[in-house]
Amino acid sequence: MSEFDKIIGYGDAKLELKRFCDVLKNPRKYEKLGVTMPSGILLYGRPGVGKTMMAKCFIAESGHKVFTLRKEKPDGDFVKEIKEVFEKAKAEAPAIVFLDDMDKYANEDRLHRDAEEYVSVQSCIDNCKGCNVFTIATVNHRFDLPDSLLRVGRFDKLIEMGIPKGKDAEKIIEFYLKSKSTVGDIDLEETARLLEQHTCAELESVVNEAGIYAGFDGRDKITQKDLIKACMRMIFDAPECIDISDTVLTRKMALHEAGHAVVAEILEPGSVSLVSICKYDGPAGGITKYKLSDAYDYSKELQEYAVMRGLGGKAATELVYGETDTGCTADLSEAYNIVSDFVDDHCAYGFDTFVRENSSGYLLEKKDRMMAVEMDRYYARTKKILTENRTFLEKMTNDLMDKKTLTYRDIQKIKADIGIAA
Repeated sequence: MSEFDKIIGYGDAKLELKRFCDVLKNPRKYEKLGVTMPSGILLYGRPGVGKTMMAKCFIAESGHKVFTLRKEKPDGDFVKEIKEVFEKAKAEAPAIVFLDDMDKYANEDRLHRDAEEYVSVQSCIDNCKGCNVFTIATVNHRFDLPDSLLRVGRFDKLIEMGIPKGKDAEKIIEFYLKSKSTVGDIDLEETARLLEQHTCAELESVVNEAGIYAGFDGRDKITQKDLIKACMRMIFDAPECIDISDTVLTRKMALHEAGHAVVAEILEPGSVSLVSICKYDGPAGGITKYKLSDAYDYSKELQEYAVMRGLGGKAATELVYGETDTGCTADLSEAYNIVSDFVDDHCAYGFDTFVRENSSGYLLEKKDRMMAVEMDRYYARTKKILTENRTFLEKMTNDLMDKKTLTYRDIQKIKADIGIAA
């Protein structure tokens, strides 16, 4: 069994690491091909995605002796330690130097990246060339490091460790649940949707929190409700003991969130993962979470959907109550930003609104007028969707008032009950 089999997902990253590892384990095979040993690999990505674990699997798989460096000393002493560690690795080659959280070695930012610590690492890697010393490093923010350190010949491969999603996220959640006592109603797909765009560490923490809820209630099984409660508390910062009374203000809040969800579900069926009126912050007091499409950044249609679902809360409030929704500032800002990109950056409506450096006041005014026209058009389409699906909107609002939080499965059941295709 390969050490990499211990890690769920990250197929592309593991394949690249396996290739490099094979060079370290079987140097003669590659020497016959005229291949020289690479100098190093850098793993980068958000905290909590498993970079250190991946690096440790690489080291274990290689079978080489490892010398680990973490910033635990004052600057001057640490620079000395960097040099000493590389010298030890050189003396005991073949060896690996593991630079964990390398972007924490100095307090420099991307505008001041020539810290003494990075210069020392750079020179040490150069001094170890041809000495059978390999370097593997992990960083959260690679752009805080000097370009000269990241060039080929020092770090020959930069590998991104992204956020687990889809089936990989489901498998990771299932893995964490294996060590817990669970009941058979766990819905991995629904839970993975709630935790989309969150790290492995956050997934593990939510599963553990769900176990705490079960234990505190005196139960010996974790249920899906425990997982949803843990997601709401830890991911969405929703208060557990919230007391929501059936007031006009609360109903407007529920209607606002239902407006977002209904528009999203009509335009892109199955796209809403959660809608809730239990949340600490935000002007509307609620949250609607959507499942993100991989094609979003490249599809004008999907970005138009994002504009209209963002306008759904305002449109629902004004459609039902006939008054201005004062809790939609953030929604409007996000919608305007997308439309601004259409008008300007993407020239979706012609080249005569493309704003350049030192553009005239006339051109800027023309762009603003075009954005207002397009926003009005999208808002009219949004209101039409809600008018045509008024029953869906009312059912969503009432169920939100009753349950406070609706998940993907709840929403699909509502659609089925009122005869809307999934």
